[in-house]
Amino acid sequence: MSLRTMLGCVALVLLSWSGCAAKQGAEKGGAEERREELGGLTEKEFQALHELKAEAAPPRKGQMLEIAGARAYLSLPEHARPPIPGVLVIHEWWGLNEHIMHWADRLAAQGYAALAVDLYGGKVAATPEEAMAAMKAVDAKRSEEILEAAHQYLMTASRVQSTRTGVIGWCFGGAWSLRAGMTIPELNAVVMYYGRPVLNVDELKTIKAPVLGIFGTKDESIPNDVVEEFDEALADAGVAHRILKYDAPHAFANPSAPGRYDAEAAAAAWEQVKGFLEENLKR
Repeated sequence: MSLRTMLGCVALVLLSWSGCAAKQGAEKGGAEERREELGGLTEKEFQALHELKAEAAPPRKGQMLEIAGARAYLSLPEHARPPIPGVLVIHEWWGLNEHIMHWADRLAAQGYAALAVDLYGGKVAATPEEAMAAMKAVDAKRSEEILEAAHQYLMTASRVQSTRTGVIGWCFGGAWSLRAGMTIPELNAVVMYYGRPVLNVDELKTIKAPVLGIFGTKDESIPNDVVEEFDEALADAGVAHRILKYDAPHAFANPSAPGRYDAEAAAAAWEQVKGFLEENLKR
């Protein structure tokens, strides 16, 4: 992805900053009942995690690591033995927060070694202004180094030893998920949720893995014509791909996004993601 394209993503995200994620909700009632094993995490159960105050959030299933000098969160399936298919997890513009760790645990419950990376140097934004500043400060070369090191960890760590790997990200992380597909040829699956697409066919030709792109038709930051152009560019580049569109706004898969989260669309997209990862990482 060119620097110009990344800067375009930054500018467009301003149009929908409230949709990338939001602070966790305030309702504490029923918190004890929700502190259950994550299991397969249905959409309803996943949504419930975001209705809790931070102090009532369920315990994490994974552990914090350091990858190439950066924070990372690794969540492994219970009782799984290597080799375990691995998934790189890339955060939204808020940073590596509890929401993204919930996603890593959710993926682990599906049988994947989920490694969530931190591209913000330890910063977790609490306001849109902080998020925008953190995103603008991202060093592309440094981020690529972190992602490549994280991918190597999945393949070589004795408790993981992934022989097949994928990447998933949302918004800012969706754009970086696509970029990971362009720079890490060993990947076997790329999932991008409403990330700013790359439209340059020559750049897209470097992608070896199949791509699953998930977008909302009501997303003001990524118009439908851009999504269609992305679809055509992937085809022209010879990249195996599938583009899914849902009648929903930006950030519709994030239960922390008030006014934008669409449970029905999120559940439908998650089913597609599960099938896509199963097909490409567990075969």
